[in-house]
Amino acid sequence: MALAIFLLTLVLVVWRPWGLPVGWSALIGALLALAAGVVGLHDVWTVWNIVWDATLTFVGILVVSSVLDASGFFEWAALTIAHRAGGRGRLAFVLILALGFMVSAFFSNDGAALILTPIVLEKMKRLQFSARQMVPFLLAGGFIADSTSIPLVISNLVNIISADYYHLGFLRYALRMVVPDLVSFGASLAVTYLYFRRQIPDTYDADVLPAPSTAIRDRSMFIFSWCMLAVMTLGYVASEIAHVPVSAVEGTVAIAFLVAGWRTRTANPRRVLREAPWSIVVFSVGMYLVVYGLERAHLINWLTHLVQFTVHAGLFWGVMAMGVLSACLSCVTNNLPSVMLGLLAIQHTGLPTSDQVALALANVVGCDLGPKMTPIGSLATLLWLHVLESRGVRVTVPDFMRAGLAFTWPTLLSVLASMYGWLWLVRHLA
Repeated sequence: MALAIFLLTLVLVVWRPWGLPVGWSALIGALLALAAGVVGLHDVWTVWNIVWDATLTFVGILVVSSVLDASGFFEWAALTIAHRAGGRGRLAFVLILALGFMVSAFFSNDGAALILTPIVLEKMKRLQFSARQMVPFLLAGGFIADSTSIPLVISNLVNIISADYYHLGFLRYALRMVVPDLVSFGASLAVTYLYFRRQIPDTYDADVLPAPSTAIRDRSMFIFSWCMLAVMTLGYVASEIAHVPVSAVEGTVAIAFLVAGWRTRTANPRRVLREAPWSIVVFSVGMYLVVYGLERAHLINWLTHLVQFTVHAGLFWGVMAMGVLSACLSCVTNNLPSVMLGLLAIQHTGLPTSDQVALALANVVGCDLGPKMTPIGSLATLLWLHVLESRGVRVTVPDFMRAGLAFTWPTLLSVLASMYGWLWLVRHLA
């Protein structure tokens, strides 16, 4: 019964029949699990304690991103890059991926994919790029949004959940994941460039694009944004020292941005709040309650035994296997339930905490990178494809999977290997 409810919920989340929101899909699954006795009412509180900080932080990040987008902040960044590249197509390709890398780190993979994609697409249309020339920028940008969303706690919903699960503060998490993320960026840039090198235009006329300053709707808001981003980063660091939830920092910053957007008339707070992804709160609780039902029914034991078996051969092989396994699970079952499956399995291995943390971080890498092998691997990918289709750009499933498989495996394996080496170094220097 637990497995049947889990599979039904996945079908509703991925295929969204009758336009059913993902929050409602997960809620239906949770209610079915409660009605069938797979989970109890007390489990709702247990799951809420696991996911509340992650989901509220994620909502806050997207609120901040929406205000910045409305004020022209990301438009300014894209135009600045286009002009700095000086009409050289390959340099523009590298710089746009670097921008995606930065946005993904500080505004989550969803922010990078959903906010930058329409901006980059609109600029390429102005430059009169052909459909063939647009594909490298769009697909590589979508891939980089996920592959470089591992460095900070706030870079991905998967990261927040995993860090909370093992009580890793902002600095402790960043210390372990920034170096693997740099490796991920380098590997992602290399594989995407090699894959698309013949399709990237050699030159373009940057003069047809407006000056970056024209994107700034209000100068004071622009300056305020930079100051608040610095305050936000310091707040993340202070949250670990003061033992304050990351969601409290993000919520405070989001309120400050909403007030500033209202005072400068660059963003409508009511509209931003109305369009905020509140359904993700319902989705997180509902989806993880369904996954928790699998654990209560002992269906995760096989995963625990598999992890234990690989770790017996050495922690290196355990890290590699955990990352590959979670990547494969993510591309089939979506990365949000996959990360919870991995965490529950790791918790029951009985391994030392330091080894469990290493496996949990490998689980993060697999759940961040693995989804790009299929269109259903993550909600960000599904929404990204929807954004492209709504603007007349259609990426076929075979094209997406062909590119995704080519991008994912070299990046995934290199990141997992580098992460093990970096964790070994951090552990021995501590």
